Amino acid sequence: MYDITIRRQALALVAQGRSLNSVSRQTGISRAAIRSWQTRLLPVRPGAAECSRCALVPAPPPDAPNYAYLLGLYLGDGCVSRLARTYSLRIACSNSWPGLIEECARAVKRVRPCNKVFRVRAQGCVMVTAYNPHWPCLFPQHGPGRKHERRIRLRNWQQEIADLHPWDLVRGLVHSDGCRIVNWTTRMVAGRRKRYEYPRYFFTNKSGDIRRIYTDALDAVGVEWSTLARDCEPLNISVARRASVALMDAHVGAKY
Repeated sequence: MYDITIRRQALALVAQGRSLNSVSRQTGISRAAIRSWQTRLLPVRPGAAECSRCALVPAPPPDAPNYAYLLGLYLGDGCVSRLARTYSLRIACSNSWPGLIEECARAVKRVRPCNKVFRVRAQGCVMVTAYNPHWPCLFPQHGPGRKHERRIRLRNWQQEIADLHPWDLVRGLVHSDGCRIVNWTTRMVAGRRKRYEYPRYFFTNKSGDIRRIYTDALDAVGVEWSTLARDCEPLNISVARRASVALMDAHVGAKY
């Protein structure tokens, strides 16, 4: 099996206008192999070939609800990294939420049933990890640098899934970069000051694009929200109105 460097070098020769015959003679690589690399550069591994996005007629992932949830987790705490022969998807899940770790692993498995899912322990968290050459197909938002330092836009097919399954996307985003907390304040009741507690949801992300994806999904399900600034930056999205919190409790809930 030829590594990626050799494949790229052979294709670079073809790109210079060389014929497959001449490149084959120079490199010792068969014409059939070079021709196949023009269609698919990465080697096909057993169980990894099936990808709805790579089909002749590209289609969305078959398990759309779990994909929407996994997309939310990826946008918050995930990354796709290129390795020598494949790609890795890693989702950072805090040790404080063992249920979230299991839900994340289950979603990865349902989106890519052929994959093994690993739980790699790190300081304070578990990296739910899976290796597959098609992760860039499923998460085209991957790229060099931090997400908040580059543009993040959903592709049309991803937006269609988000429109069909907004609660799954919201749940994934909250499970990654959000939380449910109980705030308190005081008010005068019959001349006496009493403590009043109320739940609210927060979502915090430096990327304005990801915050917009979140608020667009909230708008789609009828949840009222507001933006709170931190150090003059609008990093927090708050859901505090009683009816909206009740909706979030019914469809999202606290991490566990």
